[in-house]
Amino acid sequence: MTDYDYDLFVIGGGSGGVRAARIAATHGARVGIAEEYRYGGTCVIRGCVPKKLFVYASKFSEEFEDAEGFGWSVGERNFSWQKLVAAKDQEITRLEGIYRRNLERTDVEAHDSRAVVEDAHTVRLLSTGQQITAKYILIAVGASPNLDHSVAGVEHVITSNEAFNMAELPDRILVAGGGYIAVEFAGIFNGMGVDTTLIYRGEEILRGFDADLRTAVRQEMEKKGIKVILGEVFSKIEKTGEGTLIGHTTSGRALEADQIMYAIGRNPHTKDLGLEKAGVELADNGSIKVSADSRTSVESIYAVGDVTDRAALTPVAIREGHAFADTVFGNKPWTVDHSLIPTAVFSQPEMGTVGLTQDEALKKTPNLDIYKSSFRPMKHTLSGRDEKMLMKMIVDADTQKVLGVHVLGPDAGELAQVLGIALQMGATKADFDKTIAVHPTAAEELVTMREPTEQLRG
Repeated sequence: MTDYDYDLFVIGGGSGGVRAARIAATHGARVGIAEEYRYGGTCVIRGCVPKKLFVYASKFSEEFEDAEGFGWSVGERNFSWQKLVAAKDQEITRLEGIYRRNLERTDVEAHDSRAVVEDAHTVRLLSTGQQITAKYILIAVGASPNLDHSVAGVEHVITSNEAFNMAELPDRILVAGGGYIAVEFAGIFNGMGVDTTLIYRGEEILRGFDADLRTAVRQEMEKKGIKVILGEVFSKIEKTGEGTLIGHTTSGRALEADQIMYAIGRNPHTKDLGLEKAGVELADNGSIKVSADSRTSVESIYAVGDVTDRAALTPVAIREGHAFADTVFGNKPWTVDHSLIPTAVFSQPEMGTVGLTQDEALKKTPNLDIYKSSFRPMKHTLSGRDEKMLMKMIVDADTQKVLGVHVLGPDAGELAQVLGIALQMGATKADFDKTIAVHPTAAEELVTMREPTEQLRG
């Protein structure tokens, strides 16, 4: 490998790229990495981490209200958007420093520049024009928010990128989209006192998740005061002389707001990266086509993370980067199993899910036992809040193997992580049944549901 400047050069300093670089370096590879913005990528800088911090902040409005049911008298309170943004920025800077130090500790050479691919073994740093050669190139540049440029006036909207750094919190906001980013930000803004409307083209929000939980999340959002408009999209966005935005919808509505946020999906960040010139095959949506081991159509070029459009989740990108490095440089070949991915939606209430939805399970077996329980969380027996928790378990009626578990309610994401271990090990309904409950908890419902609420046969 001495004919090249590096054994591996990584383009993209997000979670997947950094993990691949570090692991490859620990296997003895000479590694370089380029990042044009800040190390940590979408998740750390403008995604999962700041979003979760904002979710925490938004929940305090309800916590103050709930406290009175437990004997607390809560006095005057107010919220400072500017203080929250400053605290968030401080934490993001700390985390970016950790990413950089971790690269330094493993002797990965970091280049603060946008890099493009010149050919199968060459990249070019745009900041200096320097050309660098590598035995292998890894593309880990992620994805960026999508905008519908067919909508007149779309230049007036923001995306999640800008939402984290607005100078002021708007009084009214319209959120376009029905995926987890749109749903999470609708909850964030609503919890911070913003008059919030969500508009989505589909019949129900959160496409791809279990139907019962999709409906339950939307109903709970509406209870909290979020207005949800389904089956519509914006046809035009108008900005008045006073700065007010008017979102005109396909049904003829004219919705006024101080801010409009688009969260209608993300596009793989492959434009002008030089991939076509190098012979890397792309899908119609711009994502990089890869094999199970993350290899592209060019033998020396690999890709991991959101840019491959497999499963746009940070932990998945990390696993893919790790698998790539172990396989190519560590003589320990393995691939990532994308069939069972625990995940959480930090909606309000929170949703945690692992395994198959009911619709997905029916495509694999016609015989299912469905266990479902809806109840008020113990906390709200005193707070008085009208909020329900939902737990749903999907079981193969022939083998009794648990195919999916879906939870809506407090700490559902934490539950999904532990449930993921059980399902990864192939747990059956009997395994859940013989597990002693932890009382009093909401999670004990998972091991005390004895009779199916629905039996599907044939």
